[in-house]
Order: sequence, then C-alpha cells, then structure tokens
Amino acid sequence: MPKSLIASAEWSLLLSRLRALAPEAFDSQGRVLNLVAREWGNPGHGKPYLSPVDGSQLGLLPMIDLSTATHAVASAAAEAEEWARVDLDTRKARVSACLDLLHENHELLALLLTWEIGKPVPQSRVSVERCISGVKWYVENIESMMEGREPLGLISNIASWNYPMSVLMHAALVQALAGNAVIAKSPTDGGLLSLTLAMAFARRCGLPMSLVSGSGGKLSEALVRDPHIACLSFVGGKVNGRDIAASLYDRKKRYMLEMEGVNAYGIWRFSDWNQLAKQLKKGFEYGKQRCTAYPRFVVERGLVPRFLEMYLPMLTSLKVGHPLLGETRAAEPPSVDFGPLINSGKVEELHAMMSEAEAKGAIPLYKGRLEPNLFLPNQDVSAYLGPCAFLHVPRNCRLYHNEPFGPVDSIVVVDTEEELVTEMNVSNGALVASLACDEPETARRIASELRAFKVGINTTRSRGDREESFGGIGQSWQGCFVGGAYLVQAVTEGPPGERLFGNFPDYTLLPEKR
Repeated sequence: MPKSLIASAEWSLLLSRLRALAPEAFDSQGRVLNLVAREWGNPGHGKPYLSPVDGSQLGLLPMIDLSTATHAVASAAAEAEEWARVDLDTRKARVSACLDLLHENHELLALLLTWEIGKPVPQSRVSVERCISGVKWYVENIESMMEGREPLGLISNIASWNYPMSVLMHAALVQALAGNAVIAKSPTDGGLLSLTLAMAFARRCGLPMSLVSGSGGKLSEALVRDPHIACLSFVGGKVNGRDIAASLYDRKKRYMLEMEGVNAYGIWRFSDWNQLAKQLKKGFEYGKQRCTAYPRFVVERGLVPRFLEMYLPMLTSLKVGHPLLGETRAAEPPSVDFGPLINSGKVEELHAMMSEAEAKGAIPLYKGRLEPNLFLPNQDVSAYLGPCAFLHVPRNCRLYHNEPFGPVDSIVVVDTEEELVTEMNVSNGALVASLACDEPETARRIASELRAFKVGINTTRSRGDREESFGGIGQSWQGCFVGGAYLVQAVTEGPPGERLFGNFPDYTLLPEKR
C-alpha cells in the first residue's frame, strides 16, 4: 500500500469523507438514514454497528419497523411504474453516471468495505472493481438482452454481508438498467455504509433505488411477501432460504434464492501438487467466507501422504491478521491472506462445531495460531480464527453436513470412485465442485456425476459474471439462474409461455454439462 494512503485508512477520516460526499444520507446527529419514498430519512431504532477488524463501533444500524418497510415497498412500486416508461438510452446514461461516481470514489468504498466486513484492502478493491466493470459490461450489451422483453416492476434484494458491492449493488444496478425499481435491505452484519454511499450516488443520478435496514424476520412480510414485490433476489443461509421458498411456493412471483451447499474438491489419480497448492492457498481469501469456497477435500487413500505433504505447509504459510495494519503503521508488514471473520459470534460457532467433531472422533490435523506481530497492541482479536483442518469427521457432526463458511477444512479419505462421488455430493447439491485428476476421461466421467452447478477439472470454479451463468443444484438454489443474459431475463418478462433457465420446485432446467 502506498504510504500516502496510511492516514486515510483511519475510520474517523473515512467517516468524515463519507458524510461530506453523501450528507443527505445522515441526520444532524450523524446517524445513518434509510432511503424511503425517494428521500433519505428515518434513522429508525439505532442498533450498534461494530467492525470485525477490532470490535470498534462504526455507527448505528437504522433499524425500521414493518409498517415503515411496507410504506417503502408501496412507494417504490409506484416509482417502478414511472421508471418502466423511461427509454433505454436514458437508463443507460443514468447507470453510467452512477458508475462514474463509484469509480471516482473506489478507494473510499474499498476502505469502507475493509472496516465493515474485514476483507483485506486488495480484495476489497477487487470487489468494488468487479461491481463497476460488471455493470459497465451490461450497459454495453443491454440492447440485445432487452429485445422483446419488458421490466417486471419492483425487485427486492436481500443479500448476505460478504459481497455488498460486487453482488448486491451490482445486481441492483443491472435490475434498474433493465427498467425495474429496486428496494434492498442492508445486510445486518456488514456493508451498511458502503451501500449507503453507493445508493446515494445511484439516487443522485436519478435511479429508482430504495435502501432499508432492519431485522429480516420482521421485514420479510414487506420485502418478500408483499404483493407489490414482483421479484425477490435472496442470498443467504439454507434455513432462511427454505422458509422463503416455502412462503413463495403458491405465489406467482419471480425469485432467485442462492443458498449454501458444501462445495467439495476431489483428488483422484493426480500428481500436479504444486499447482493444486496454489489453488488451495488462494481459496483461503477472505477466510473462505464465500459461497464458492471449498471446505471439503475428498482424497483417494493412496494419495493421502502426498496430499498432506502439499496441504499442511500451505496451511502453515497462511498469514491471518489486521487487514488494515499496513494502513495504520508507517512500517509495512507482510500482507495478510485474510483478516477477521464477520464477528466474534461466528468464531464461537465454528469453535463449537470443531469441538463437537473432535469429541466424536475427528482428528485435528492443524489449528492455526494468531501471530501478535500481525495485530495492533491490545487489539480485540475475538473475530479472528486461524486456518483449521480435520480428518475423519464423523457423519453425526454438523461439520460433516454443513458449510462452515469460515477457514475450517474437512478431509475425507475414500477408496473407490463411488465413494468419491458420494462424499463429494454430501450436501444434496452445491454451487461449485472441482476434481483434481490426471486422466481426462476419468475426470469427465466423475464430473458428470457431481451435483454442482459448475464443476472444474484441475481448477477451481467461482461465481463469475458477464457472459457466465450462475446457479445451483438441489438445496443450494431455487428459482431463476443469473449471470449474463440470464440475469436480465430473471428480472424481465419475455414472450408468452417462456420457460426460464433455472431450478424450480415444479421442474428443473439445468445447463448443459460443463
């Protein structure tokens, strides 16, 4: 990090810059406001909003009640009718103007993200850049995608905290570009301030955006089931996703529900260990707090010694620490591979899962320690967890069946291809899977049996964007698939009788084999 940016990473300075750029989004007491009925207002019931980086308070979440959310939805739906009549060239110009503002302030947005969700600065910059470049691609290609299609109306967005810019804001801008109004809920655990700034830019550019904060359970009647909502985009856990899917089953409402699954990497008849080590180390970015992270490795018994010879040194090489340490000290320490998890509660949850597995017979292969030189003196480190790995996790453990959503790996040893496939398909559907194998025909045969939307052979897979579609199989996804033209199709109405590309309760339409 250039030394000229050291001082700019201090939170008080970032907050001052934010308030100067978007004064309309704060009240006279400095409280963040909600964006309702085209105006910023209503600080709601303030809930302390803490940084995972050091436990400090960043502000107050402006938590609103159901009646306010219902009013916000009704107002946004009225705006949707107006926006649908705006021509495509005007929509493109306004979205492009918003992208210009995001680009001008990309460094501030990245630093806000780091404080809010704990992502190291270089990774935060990538998140902001992907939002900007991804939406720009849609602006350049939207004409052909919109041929013969009309906007749906009001799109509701409920997303997890880990990608507020490159997932939530990206989707919202494309939805508006396609002629819809947008209402989004700020993730409760992170992303409030970066989204507030981005939404302030969008509203300033004349885009029909609303942003509210509150309890998902309390606001779901408005943001999920209200008849004004034409389409729901949800990214989150399986439990909440199942409840939402059940509530939408008998309603004629468009939806995209991205939920969790255990993404597995299989190793079978393989020898390129150096290349695999690079993939697995990169996979620990952001502490594996990604829907496309690989927490489960299924290894052929005869390859276990070579796998561990590669894997354990890779784990020991990972650096976990304060993601802004280089921003707050004149001396630049080694960069960290990942910083904190989203909060101390998540760390406690993972410790409970690991303790249960160990008590029932799992073998702890590695438990990473936190190095003091990668933290500030007397810093709160309760949200930090070093990488951990377990062998032979029993089937009656949560760690066996559930996605940890953190830096905790499980290693499963198998003897046959049938076992390999069974253990890789443990979660009844996943977003991604990969297979490391030297034999192309064997790899293709095994890959065809894996229940994942994307399968990589000797490489990892990711969400992707632009032309690349994204979805899930089984319990990992319900509704329309997205990405490329499919994202536009998901939020627009096509010709009568159109069958959307997706994964629905009444039928399943999957992509051709990878």
